[in-house]
Amino acid sequence: MFKKFVNYCKTCYDELAHKTTWPTRAQLTHSAVIVLSASLIIALVVFCMDSVFRFVMQTIYPN
Repeated sequence: MFKKFVNYCKTCYDELAHKTTWPTRAQLTHSAVIVLSASLIIALVVFCMDSVFRFVMQTIYPN
């Protein structure tokens, strides 16, 4: 049982170290910029929707 586990760990290491193609730093930076931009755009859309909803609710139910 222990030998199977050790063999599995060796196989996993070999797969990650030698058979996997890792992205370059430029690719990672590009992907990070895209994710950050999309997150900011979505946050702005949600903020605008919240502001409009708040305005409508304050118009309907004034304090």
